[in-house]
Amino acid sequence: MRRLAILDERVFQWIATLPSIQPEKRIPKLFFYISKTGDGYFYAPIAFLLYYLDTEHGSVFVFTAIMAYVLEIPIYLAMKHVFKRPRPCDYLHHLNALIIPSDKFSLPSGHTAAAFLMATVVSQFYPSLTAVAFIWASLIGASRLVLRVHFPLDVIIGATLGVFIAQVSISILG
Repeated sequence: MRRLAILDERVFQWIATLPSIQPEKRIPKLFFYISKTGDGYFYAPIAFLLYYLDTEHGSVFVFTAIMAYVLEIPIYLAMKHVFKRPRPCDYLHHLNALIIPSDKFSLPSGHTAAAFLMATVVSQFYPSLTAVAFIWASLIGASRLVLRVHFPLDVIIGATLGVFIAQVSISILG
């Protein structure tokens, strides 16, 4: 386990020191806005729009997504408090976060979990949007690395959590 953590930290440090994503460059600013789309405010309007516009799948889509989030949030919070992994900026003092983290702990990435959950549910009900949904979710995960608030493993575990919980909800309601 320790070797995995060391590798994770090294990959994070490599990413954080890439010349193209230094704080003064445009890429971190772009990723700030990408990350904002994963804050949760984005999901409700889309869900309600689909609920009213898509009479065939809209209501099942919304109920599946709500069920998935109801399941995901307590699991995500429990994992944060069980692992208590410090954020990169609290552990690697020479690399500051480029945004204020939403909470104290790093593992798993909640933004990534929520984005992959939504991408999975979207792909179930709207297959033509699968590529767009997963590219967007991947960009959310990448934004959490670029903004220096998560280690790569946090993002991978967040994505896995989101997909898994979405699949459970889909199997129950979808």
